[in-house]
Amino acid sequence: MGSSFEGSSDAELLRLDDSEAFAEVYRRHSHEVYSWAQARTGEYAADLTAEVFARAWGSRRRFRDEARGSALPWLLGISRNVLRTSLRKREIESKGRRRLGMPTSIGEDPGYDTVEDRLSFSSAVIRAFADLPESERQLLILRLVEERPYREIARRLGCTPVAARLRVSRSLRRLHLLGGTFT
Repeated sequence: MGSSFEGSSDAELLRLDDSEAFAEVYRRHSHEVYSWAQARTGEYAADLTAEVFARAWGSRRRFRDEARGSALPWLLGISRNVLRTSLRKREIESKGRRRLGMPTSIGEDPGYDTVEDRLSFSSAVIRAFADLPESERQLLILRLVEERPYREIARRLGCTPVAARLRVSRSLRRLHLLGGTFT
């Protein structure tokens, strides 16, 4: 059973600006990006791969076809940037911990996996989120991911905090209607 995108290049799929088309780009290249990440980060390869595709989704409109339709070089460029940023943050955190006399690494907590499972979004939520308009996705990222206060969101939107709260609430309702149910 073939995909409806079977004959399309990655560049054509990205130009569609469609979550299903992007999912096809993911299916085509996630293994290669994961392998690249695993060779450089070991056990953190899945995290890096997820971040790469999250950034790719966010910047898909800026994709320039420089490899005869393939998105792989673009994805590996994003991979390098994500890894570089991650290493820079880790170095800053380690320096701060050393200055404060804190341990530079934290031992594994057996309950971490349970917490991680509870805090992870289902695939239905992720698909529904991808189907929201860009402005609503950005709004939910500001509030739910970055935990920005409504005053700050209102300043960015040029509205009152009450209006910002209503927009977030409407976006959450639309997310729910698209099938994104939080459990």
